[in-house]
Amino acid sequence: MNNIPLIVLIPLAVVALVVVGVFISFIGVWLKARLNGAPVSVLNLLGMRLGGVPYGLVVDARITAVKAGIQVTTDKIAAHYLAGGNVVPTVQALVAAQKAGIVLDWDRACAIDLATKGSGKSVVEAVRTSVDPKVIDCPNPESGRTTIDGVAKDGIQVKVKARVTVRTHLDRFVGGAKEETIIARVGEGIVSTIGTSENYKVVLESPDSISKTVLARGLDVGTAFEILSIDIADVDVGENVGAKLQEAQAEANKSIAQAQAEIRRAAAVAVEQEMKARVQEMQAKVVEAQAQVPQAMAEAFRQGRLGIMDYYRMENIQSDTAMRGSIAHPEGKK
Repeated sequence: MNNIPLIVLIPLAVVALVVVGVFISFIGVWLKARLNGAPVSVLNLLGMRLGGVPYGLVVDARITAVKAGIQVTTDKIAAHYLAGGNVVPTVQALVAAQKAGIVLDWDRACAIDLATKGSGKSVVEAVRTSVDPKVIDCPNPESGRTTIDGVAKDGIQVKVKARVTVRTHLDRFVGGAKEETIIARVGEGIVSTIGTSENYKVVLESPDSISKTVLARGLDVGTAFEILSIDIADVDVGENVGAKLQEAQAEANKSIAQAQAEIRRAAAVAVEQEMKARVQEMQAKVVEAQAQVPQAMAEAFRQGRLGIMDYYRMENIQSDTAMRGSIAHPEGKK
């Protein structure tokens, strides 16, 4: 040893200290994994450390899985963490599914976990709902509406509040529609069922007919849930929508009739003015004709077709006519 140069011993000592330090930092996690029957090599721990993966979290998740009888490697757990997944809830979902007798492998659990990221849901909730069905209010109270409103054939509005019991379908969870689609489809089915009812009394007498009709439509197709039941929680009678529509139609017809009457009145006024103009025109023609009579008589005098005695006889006739008129109508009344 005395013959080894100091320049070689120093790097070796540094490397030895680094190895000892790394082993000491890993010894607790490594020992914990081995004692719990989920051994992990130091090289795996070192690789996770260099890859920025919290190896303590990965080891704890693996221990939980192994204790439940689920064999999952640290590489898969670390890969799910690097993909942005939640490691611990995913393992918990696997354990819950196994205890409930639900077939769920690691890859599908990871896919469900990533699909629920940012939605306020979790893979644990999906598995729990598959075991213990949940109830969805329809409509959703958070939407600001409390009832689903439909109008029967007699024009009476019916207000319905429903509760939908669903169970998660894990095979369709990834890529399947969520609760909002279920609520929308159930609401649409309720409205159309009320609309086909002869009157509101039919809906009030048998509200279960709504749930049976809606449930028979297979509204859970393409969704992440299986609808178990649709229960009508409340039914109320609303406004007489038909009467309001008839009132509005009558008001519209009234406005149309008034407009048409105004058009006819304007046309009549136009015709009246036209007739007055024609009367004035005829009167002008009469005046013009009367003005031509003296001219015609003068022309007849000049040409010898009318004599002076003829003129006097015509004057006498006009005077007699005027006298008879005054006798028949002393006050000028006709």
